[in-house]
Amino acid sequence: MTETGDLKLLPLEELHVAAGARFGGFAGWSMPLTYPPGVMKEHLHTRATAGLFDISHMKLILVEGPQAAALLRRACPLDPEALELSQSKYSFFLTEDAGIIDDLIITRLGPERFMVVANAGNAATDVVHLTSLAKGFDAKVTPLDRVFLALQGPAAASIAAKAGLDISGLTFMHGIEPKPGWFMSRSGYTGEDGFEIGVPIADAAGLATSLLASGEAMWIGLAARDSLRLEAGLCLHGQDITPETNPVDAGLMWAIAKPVREADGFVGAKALAALVAHGPRSKRVGLKPEGRQPVRAGAQLFDADGNPAGHVTSGGFGPSFEAPVAMGYVPTALAVPGTSLFAEVRGNRLPVSIHSLPFVPHRYFKG
Repeated sequence: MTETGDLKLLPLEELHVAAGARFGGFAGWSMPLTYPPGVMKEHLHTRATAGLFDISHMKLILVEGPQAAALLRRACPLDPEALELSQSKYSFFLTEDAGIIDDLIITRLGPERFMVVANAGNAATDVVHLTSLAKGFDAKVTPLDRVFLALQGPAAASIAAKAGLDISGLTFMHGIEPKPGWFMSRSGYTGEDGFEIGVPIADAAGLATSLLASGEAMWIGLAARDSLRLEAGLCLHGQDITPETNPVDAGLMWAIAKPVREADGFVGAKALAALVAHGPRSKRVGLKPEGRQPVRAGAQLFDADGNPAGHVTSGGFGPSFEAPVAMGYVPTALAVPGTSLFAEVRGNRLPVSIHSLPFVPHRYFKG
């Protein structure tokens, strides 16, 4: 990975430049924010057909060895041995206080072999955290240098097949190693069907070219990726979830099976049990602003009497929803769809209402 100034360059930088990308910094990387069609068309094209995203800023971490499962059981609120081969599971690294260090997807590739997909901004922290925990286990932690591409949208499966990828039998939240050094999962960050594919740098340009060859898929930038995930009600670490938030308040306890919660073997288990027993202090909710003006992250929320009532963590315009969309945290008593609140935007208080998540239904392929 090359660098310019303080930002790392994607291995496929030249392809993005040739495609007319407009770049900006994100999590230490120079990332394509938009392409010539613009964020609205990129977003809608993904929902209607398919979009190709370069997500190589994210990190693939291979965990393998006789005690690989035991290490991950210690590191995450997860029972790795309960995963079937090829099954993926959404999970977390937690602090001892049950704050969310990162949210992850972990895939079981073999009896003693797992792939961890970590977020870009937390990649270095995650590697240090997992490597430190591994000192007590017969397991190896290997960060991989891969180009990571996401193909998302209703045409993703047919496009992947035309490009020569064998997707037979691959359903949502499952992953495989189709070739040596390759990793492919049926997952994504848009709410649509699709695939995330990690390949050695030498194979990357050829793969991207083959996925774009039919003309159905087009490059999609980070801006549309954000509006797509927000419509889908998916969290962005660093905004909607952080080390200061926990899975209980974030409404993410569905990702932690009850037997795992009660096992007390993972980092943060005691604190999480106490939070579960106490119940959520606040809740992550969808927020629908009235009118057309988006409400952005950081906006403070107030109830009808002008009392503080939480804050917005993500916000923007939802092209498919055809209205502004947002997420945030409110006191539990107010977390009821339809509840009316106000968001402070540049000194004005704009009406918003609690809205169920997601704003746009998920269309995952579950077979």
